[in-house]
Amino acid sequence: MVVRKKVVRVCRECHRVVEGGSCVICGTANLSEDWAGYVVIIDPEHSDIAKKMNITLPGRYALKVR
Repeated sequence: MVVRKKVVRVCRECHRVVEGGSCVICGTANLSEDWAGYVVIIDPEHSDIAKKMNITLPGRYALKVR
């Protein structure tokens, strides 16, 4: 049995982790498979990390995208 690893892509514009062919937030198809760091934002209004990253919506984000 061959197990295939799911390829995770990240939007280069807003750093959102996406599963499709385009970003659901900004609509761009400018995605990268080369990224580092992972943060889950639950409450962006009260999150210092979300404020520093200019994130206004809850979700999964990459810290660094190449």
